[in-house]
Amino acid sequence: MLILCVYLRKPPCPSALKKGTKVQAMTAKPAQSTNLDPLINALAGIEIITEPSQVAKLSQDYHSFSPVLVPKLAGKVGDIVLRPTNEQEVLKIAATCAKYRVPVTVRGAGTGNYGQCVPLHGGVIVDMTRMQGIPWVKPGVARVEAGVKLAALDKKALQFGWEMRMAPSTYRTATIGGFIAGGSGGIGSIQYGLLGDRGNILALRVVTLEEKPQIIELRGDDVQKVIHAWGINGIITELEIPLGPAYPWAEVIVTFDNFITAAKFGQSLGNADGMIKKLIAVFASPIPQYFTALHQYIPQSTHPAFLLIAEPSLELLPGLVQQHGGQITYQKPAQDSGKGVHLAEFTWNHTTLHARTIDTSITYLQSMFPADSTLQLVERMYHHFGDEVMMHLEFIRVNGRVVPAALQLVRYTTEERLNEIIHYLEAQGVSIANPHTYIIEDGGRKVINPEQLKFKEMVDPYKLMNPGKSKAF
Repeated sequence: MLILCVYLRKPPCPSALKKGTKVQAMTAKPAQSTNLDPLINALAGIEIITEPSQVAKLSQDYHSFSPVLVPKLAGKVGDIVLRPTNEQEVLKIAATCAKYRVPVTVRGAGTGNYGQCVPLHGGVIVDMTRMQGIPWVKPGVARVEAGVKLAALDKKALQFGWEMRMAPSTYRTATIGGFIAGGSGGIGSIQYGLLGDRGNILALRVVTLEEKPQIIELRGDDVQKVIHAWGINGIITELEIPLGPAYPWAEVIVTFDNFITAAKFGQSLGNADGMIKKLIAVFASPIPQYFTALHQYIPQSTHPAFLLIAEPSLELLPGLVQQHGGQITYQKPAQDSGKGVHLAEFTWNHTTLHARTIDTSITYLQSMFPADSTLQLVERMYHHFGDEVMMHLEFIRVNGRVVPAALQLVRYTTEERLNEIIHYLEAQGVSIANPHTYIIEDGGRKVINPEQLKFKEMVDPYKLMNPGKSKAF
């Protein structure tokens, strides 16, 4: 099952929200009817937000990308927001919410797209963004708190010659805890596979939601009990992740007159194991029309590939481009990576963001095509749907093979037509991770891992964590 990591920029925060408030015993009641005064009183000293508009903002994510989810999640907000600064405060929150049987929804930066952090039954929003500690970085591994931004972790790791193995296109604002709980791959997956692959997460530290909460450290394969569970299996407070060696990454745009040729170039580059790359994204025309800042580098009606290539591998790139009849139209050396536009922020689900900035009727799908170096199924689907389903490929590594994942842009008309498109793709052998549902099983899993169910029963005996997001509960 694939839910492509597809995080976007953080919603704007008013200055009052950034500052927060320390609310004591007699705080005004939240907007909803539930009387949470006893809970608020018990949590004196922890930052609590009750102002309705601020609570509403922190009850949302980017499910607005889905015209199906928008009406289904309209009006779904929490009662209050809590912002712990350390694990002891998380323990206090967990014990108090369990005591009063109050639903709990955990959020990071709110950059997900499926309504993962939208509370269906009100209650408490636990905003983890103030837990930003990085206990240590060692060669090849880092220990971090759940609220650390990915960009901050990368900056710290680079001091030691390492970097994150993979990150979503919202790495500037997304948190590591949110990425683990809601994402599954991204920039770097062409080299290291998916987030849930064995070895890409080393350990997780989780607080249970009980009247006497436990702290559980999961290591090795046991991390599968929590990852990509949308915050229903405990509150992640810390984690250990492996790092990759830091390379000087050059940014390159290559354009082609034919989409399938561009796609085959992407496949060939992915298969070139001796060339170190971090990103291979291929876009069918007319998608580039939505990349306003890049128009001068993409001739009209051409089909570009956006690349992040390690500079030592650049010498081999022109020959491969020439073999496929492409043209290098843009190249930025690693030393200029902090200047101008960043190609990575036009890829993965940032592509959808740029398109929707111009045309809000556009939505998207998340797909994974079967491994096939000839890309015959990609070609068939490209011709079958035309501009109704615009092809956007992100090459990743799955079980040791380079595979074209896709975040196609869809010209939305009706939910019925969208479902027809999904069913047709599935019938042809394309795996769909449906981004138009907030139910975990309907998103692509079909069933939840039995080990996750067992762990859920242990860590959330009152079924208070993000209720309503799984058919199994």
